[in-house]
Amino acid sequence: MCPHSPPCPTADAADRQAARVAAACHEQGWCRLCNGVVRFEDTGALLPDGRQIPPHRDVLAGRSS
Repeated sequence: MCPHSPPCPTADAADRQAARVAAACHEQGWCRLCNGVVRFEDTGALLPDGRQIPPHRDVLAGRSS
């Protein structure tokens, strides 16, 4: 249960990565969020139930004008 007010989004919510950081290891490129999600520097994530969220890139970031 999240101690924050308002509570952080759950691991199943669409905005799950908006939860607060509970622990981090910047040298290894990951952080654990309050909702149990492990977020990686490459934008991927690991959910508490073991499901993986693949890295997602901003589609417009690689486009040149």
